[in-house]
Amino acid sequence: MYRFYNANILGNFVNDCTIRAISLAEGNTWDETYDKLSNLAQEKGTMMDDKYFIREYLNERYKRINVTGTVGQVANEYSDKICLITMSGHITCSVYGVIYDSFDCRRRPAEFLWIIKD
Repeated sequence: MYRFYNANILGNFVNDCTIRAISLAEGNTWDETYDKLSNLAQEKGTMMDDKYFIREYLNERYKRINVTGTVGQVANEYSDKICLITMSGHITCSVYGVIYDSFDCRRRPAEFLWIIKD
């Protein structure tokens, strides 16, 4: 299942999938997550939407699972958890099997999954 979700405080559609997905999964506001990731990225001398920075951030905090199939299939398989799922150029949040995002990415091939909450 998919539900439209845009946590941007101004309702803008910008390249903020990292902030949007992580804020929802971790239960923080968009602003709190933006500030946290921005500060961490600045400490590391990188951009906060860099995929290697995001992977490192998630790997340090959560269990990563290599997955196969589409984002929708992976969300269904882990429908008893809150997860972050990456795909080429994007990250989304699955909350108990429901994909919350600004567009329906369920048919895209999934790369990795991080379990945020069992």
